[in-house]
Amino acid sequence: MNGTGVHTARATRAWEWTGIAARLLLAAVLGYAGLAKIQDLKEAGRTVVLYQIVPEDTAQLIGGVLPFVEVALALLLVAGLATRVAAAGAAVLMVVYVAAISSVWARGLSIDCGCFSSGGAVTSGAVRGYVIDIARDLVLLAVAVLLIRNPRTRYALDHWVLDTKER
Repeated sequence: MNGTGVHTARATRAWEWTGIAARLLLAAVLGYAGLAKIQDLKEAGRTVVLYQIVPEDTAQLIGGVLPFVEVALALLLVAGLATRVAAAGAAVLMVVYVAAISSVWARGLSIDCGCFSSGGAVTSGAVRGYVIDIARDLVLLAVAVLLIRNPRTRYALDHWVLDTKER
């Protein structure tokens, strides 16, 4: 094996470990957020209403469905099953979250994003919170994009499924 092959093998091994960390980070955040909201789905719906982006009935529906989508994506990412699809779903959510939080900020509304709780109106510190929420979601978007580009990671069911199909 020449020097280039050694570097390629090392880079592949390094990515596999980085990839599992990316999968688990994204899964942990989505899973925690989804489970926190599942505790009170009515409140999750009311939080989406506070964004004032869609009609109230639609917001209630989104608030009731979104936590289950987050948990489903988290489970797929933990298992490493359909990793590219799950990462793409997570990326879409992060883009929507950044757009929604930016919209609230631009319109001068002061709300808690409800990302990891029931959310609600806040009286101070909203701007600082928006910056942190947007920055966090942009980092998670970058993690999701990494997984979309290279979904094969260690300890993933994708390996088992894909390797079985190749036989």
